[in-house]
Amino acid sequence: MILVTGATGILGSVIVLELLKRGEKVRATKRNSSNIDEVRKSFHYYTENPDEYFEKIEWIDADFDDIFSLQNAVDGVEEVYHCAAKVDFHPSSQREMYHTNIEGTKNLLFACADSSVKKFCFVSSIAVLDGLNESRELDENSDYNSKIHHSAYAISKHFSEMEVWRASAEGLNTIIVNPGVILGSGNWDRSSGKLFENLSKSFTFSGGTSYVDVRDVAKIAISLMEKNSFGERFILVSETKSFHEMGTLVRKKMGKSAPKIIPQFLLNFARLLNFLFGWLVPALRIVNKVNVDSVSTTTPISNKKITEKLDFQFIPVSESVDFHFKNYASENIKS
Repeated sequence: MILVTGATGILGSVIVLELLKRGEKVRATKRNSSNIDEVRKSFHYYTENPDEYFEKIEWIDADFDDIFSLQNAVDGVEEVYHCAAKVDFHPSSQREMYHTNIEGTKNLLFACADSSVKKFCFVSSIAVLDGLNESRELDENSDYNSKIHHSAYAISKHFSEMEVWRASAEGLNTIIVNPGVILGSGNWDRSSGKLFENLSKSFTFSGGTSYVDVRDVAKIAISLMEKNSFGERFILVSETKSFHEMGTLVRKKMGKSAPKIIPQFLLNFARLLNFLFGWLVPALRIVNKVNVDSVSTTTPISNKKITEKLDFQFIPVSESVDFHFKNYASENIKS
């Protein structure tokens, strides 16, 4: 039996489907408020037999604040894919994100101790990486630098990783994967599901980031677990693209002109407004130094380690956008 947390999310649902395609028995966590029909719907994007696979899932309610609930979830489980996390870049979400991501991971790992669990794959993020290699790229040796300002999300993922490494030192077979921005279908109103909505806007930023298709992340995570690649981290990115390039690609499909780049001086002015009036206007608080820097810079990221280990070829970003944008447009853009 394999457990997948965050199974109603863009990545978790695809990992569940990929495991089911391989004939595995899958238990998937959800909250009481989760709409699992969203998972059935997402399966339609990736398989011709969505209902057949969906009916094979063993769903279980899991409370990540309740150790007994988590121990029940891992009962009889040999492998865990921990995808559940909160992603938010507004300072007001900091406390909730720390609790959900760090404490939730800590509690799940505690539940795995002295259980039937033999393998544990943790989905982290490229946001935790700091320090360039000789090729001026981030790679798996780019250790988190606590002296640098980070987003609350990056901090939460870093300390979650620390919990995983601790469990590894205590004997649990662990793997950490660090995906870039995930391109996927479904969950259009939250997390990376809002990507196409954001890229379709008429204004964008001067920086960029690295992207990866959700199907690649799922396949690689499973392959690494099958190959017992324990005690290591692996960066999962296809290509680094500027926000302007991505916005232009998406808007062109909508018959619109390329987005305009917001001048840096306007972002700096917004930061000043945040400093002066952020206490009065909560919406301004998202325009802080960390967030402005993240949308104004581009740092190349190496995928050499994973491509060499698995002889893997990532889906090009343009092909990924083509596939997922068609799904997005069919549900969100009126003809």
